[in-house]
Amino acid sequence: MRKSVAALVAALACVAGCGGGGGRGDTSSSPTAAARITVTSTAYADGGTIPRRFTCDAANVSPPLAFSGVPAHTASLALLLQDRSAPHGAFTHWLVWGIDPHTTRLSAGGHPPGATEGRNDFRTPGYGGPCPPRGDRPHRYVLTVYATDGRLSLTAQASRDDLLRALSGHTLATGALTGRYGR
Repeated sequence: MRKSVAALVAALACVAGCGGGGGRGDTSSSPTAAARITVTSTAYADGGTIPRRFTCDAANVSPPLAFSGVPAHTASLALLLQDRSAPHGAFTHWLVWGIDPHTTRLSAGGHPPGATEGRNDFRTPGYGGPCPPRGDRPHRYVLTVYATDGRLSLTAQASRDDLLRALSGHTLATGALTGRYGR
């Protein structure tokens, strides 16, 4: 009996560890796929301070971005910027989908041609820069780029939750850039 249980545990561990993907690295089951996209900005380094220009305290324009490592068979890209330090849970500052998969950079304040910008938690479409409460410690802003296996069918009024539901099971790769900002 003991040997049977040990054999069963070993077999289950092997199946769980292998993932059932036949070695092909199937990463489409969740928005947090294993394949990685590199996301960078000339405005700030990963983990660095977001310059004031890209916040509610100044021009409030999106930062310049660059993407690399997008899988060849990607149908479109999506982007989500969230304040992970917000007092009542993640606060969405920007969500975009339908970005051409051959896009390698976005200029500061740029809108990807043909893409749709959803409703952020300021209840407006488009980019809303970091704007933490005065006196808080610097907040952590995570900008995530998703490579999808198909075009997402969402209305312009879509929220972060709508976007994440649409990405579920359709994400080929992800990448993130984290910045900090305090007031």
